Amino acid sequence: MTALRALLRPHRIVMIALFAVLVVWCAVTLRWDWIPRYAPLALEGLWRTVWLLVITVVLGFLLAIPLGLAQAIGPWYLSIPARSFCTVIRGTPLLLQIWLIYYGLGSLFPEYPWIRESELWPYLRQAWPYAIFALTMSYAGYEGEVMRGAFASVPRGQLEAAEAFGMSRFTKFRRIWLPQAIQTALPTLGGETILQLKATPLVATIAIVEMYAVASRVRQDTFIVYEPLLLLALFYLAIAGVLALIFRKLEERVPVRR
Repeated sequence: MTALRALLRPHRIVMIALFAVLVVWCAVTLRWDWIPRYAPLALEGLWRTVWLLVITVVLGFLLAIPLGLAQAIGPWYLSIPARSFCTVIRGTPLLLQIWLIYYGLGSLFPEYPWIRESELWPYLRQAWPYAIFALTMSYAGYEGEVMRGAFASVPRGQLEAAEAFGMSRFTKFRRIWLPQAIQTALPTLGGETILQLKATPLVATIAIVEMYAVASRVRQDTFIVYEPLLLLALFYLAIAGVLALIFRKLEERVPVRR
């Protein structure tokens, strides 16, 4: 009942009415006859966008943990490289990073015969490994800084108490330090994951067919501009809504403020 009252507030009713009018206007006045032809390609692009997001977020977060830890408590020979990596990633455009990795690193591999003759060459000659690498490094660079602050925010008294109980360093890290750091960083992780979703269209510039590339192909083939972009925006809104809901549920199960 409370949720229904919140939904029926005047400003939300107006927004719902405007959205309904917009949907009806788009359905009646715009062209949608191209959808059956491009639906299989659109589903393939949607799937590629989702798995790019999942893989790069998981790998990036796993890399962000040691990056944050090295900056928080590491010796200078670990903290300086970690801080430098995060600074470079955060200070340069992601599109530039993708191009440097794909056109720079990717163009070097064919020059070495032992790479061309290896079992990795069928994968290294494709674009998606470089896209995964670039997106992973980008996510790790931003989240490494987030995890640095999260690790530093854990009360030192709890860590000292764990040492007094005789916990090993790994046990202390696994049971006390890392869980509390994730609790602190969880809201920011949700926002950065949605930003990572919005960054995936950049891989279309290196010939990876994801959702944005499908919309561009529809525009090139049919000269229909607005309809593919509107549908693309709905897809991104839906995925972002699902991600926001997932992280909200995680925050409810793992309270941020203790």
